[in-house]
Amino acid sequence: MILASLPFALGIVMLGLGLGLTVADFTRVGRHPRTVLIAMLCQVILLPVICLGLVLAFRLPAVLAVGLLLVAASPGGPIANLFSHLFGGNVALNVTLTAVNSLLVVVTLPIVVNLATGYFLSGGAAVGLQFGKVVQVFVMVIAPVAIGMLVRALAPRTAQWLSRPVRVLSLLVLISVIGVVLHSQRENLGEYFVEVGPAALVFNLVSLLVGYRVPRLLGVDHASSLAAGFEIGIHNTALAMAVALSPALLNSAEMAIPAVVYGIVMFFTAMGFGWLSSRQSSARNFAARPANR
Repeated sequence: MILASLPFALGIVMLGLGLGLTVADFTRVGRHPRTVLIAMLCQVILLPVICLGLVLAFRLPAVLAVGLLLVAASPGGPIANLFSHLFGGNVALNVTLTAVNSLLVVVTLPIVVNLATGYFLSGGAAVGLQFGKVVQVFVMVIAPVAIGMLVRALAPRTAQWLSRPVRVLSLLVLISVIGVVLHSQRENLGEYFVEVGPAALVFNLVSLLVGYRVPRLLGVDHASSLAAGFEIGIHNTALAMAVALSPALLNSAEMAIPAVVYGIVMFFTAMGFGWLSSRQSSARNFAARPANR
């Protein structure tokens, strides 16, 4: 049910994000390709290495270890754009990163998963990614945003009028998704969290921090670093679950467990991360103001 309904709900949210974007937003991102490169290196190379270290440190069972590495190899999704929109990140950068990552994942996800199955599972079968799933993610992100941008370009007053209710809708969708996930997994939540919860939580927190701190250390501004943090810390767990459960791919319900747990955890950690980042940004801005004489 979640896999079927979530794309439609998030498509509406992505339409709202497009209402706040212009072509100039993407032009500015294009002038700073270094930020995109930094985020992609963190996503494609650094995260799988960190995840491998964590699954070994936590001594996860082989199947769960492969499942968590599958999450690490999955791209950021539209939910990352939503969080960035709610907490003042560079949404245009999020959309660009999601689009680029959705293309790269055709190559990177099979490589990571094949290496993981080869290392942890004897006789692990090779994994090919369903291209249709990648196209679905790509279209789900780009098409609604493009429509929203078109509305803003042709009817800016309408776009401005829709902005506030769409922001409220974004929050309602987010709360609804959390509720649906918790309800659908209520019978197995305890068992899942005991098995893989600690490793998934640590990996999620590390992903958010790496996504934000690495760009900041390399001189990227706060809004763009926040966008990178959400993009790298919030994975497309729906895609990971689809790959794990598909009979044509991994065909393992147990491998989907880390994606289920991570998908629940990331909503709460991302909310806290966004709130703390917003407070720190406000504090910095306040401290930077000249004193009244």
